[in-house]
Amino acid sequence: MNKHRCDWCVGDPLYEAYHDEEWGVPVYDDATLFEFLILETFQAGLSWITVLRKRENFRKAFDGFDYKKIANYKQDKIDTLLQDAGIIRNKLKVHATVSNAQAFMEIQKEFGSFSTYIWGFVDGKPIKNQCKTMLDVPATTTISDALSKDLKKRGFKFVGSTVVYAHMQATGMVNDHVQRCFRYEEV
Repeated sequence: MNKHRCDWCVGDPLYEAYHDEEWGVPVYDDATLFEFLILETFQAGLSWITVLRKRENFRKAFDGFDYKKIANYKQDKIDTLLQDAGIIRNKLKVHATVSNAQAFMEIQKEFGSFSTYIWGFVDGKPIKNQCKTMLDVPATTTISDALSKDLKKRGFKFVGSTVVYAHMQATGMVNDHVQRCFRYEEV
């Protein structure tokens, strides 16, 4: 029996696995939240499948998304990244990854964890939307607007409201699986 999935992932095994195993599952671990945040910032202006196909290359290139290491990257490491064909070689996004790692750690100092900070925008629990079709799924919300504005104020880059909302969806802060999707009730 075929499982009903959200339309956006159907037809690509990598996309379907991501949808079935990760997308929308609540994430409270700072390291994983950072990984998704960085991947979402690289996705800005591109399709998610483009980033997903390069995810393992990103992991290798960015030291397993170790934000403590990334925050200390020097120009020689940045130059190496900009030559790495396995990742998206956008100069502004690579530089933003370094400054975002630094800002990420500042939030950890202030709030104890990035998880506490970001989940505070949804009162610590996922918002369960009731989307019948993908057309019902918003690109932004008032919460993503507020979170985006606050992240920018704290020095983050490439964190517009659409990117932030995608991060919220990916990390389960909001459940935007369509109601017919088998994952809707599971997450």
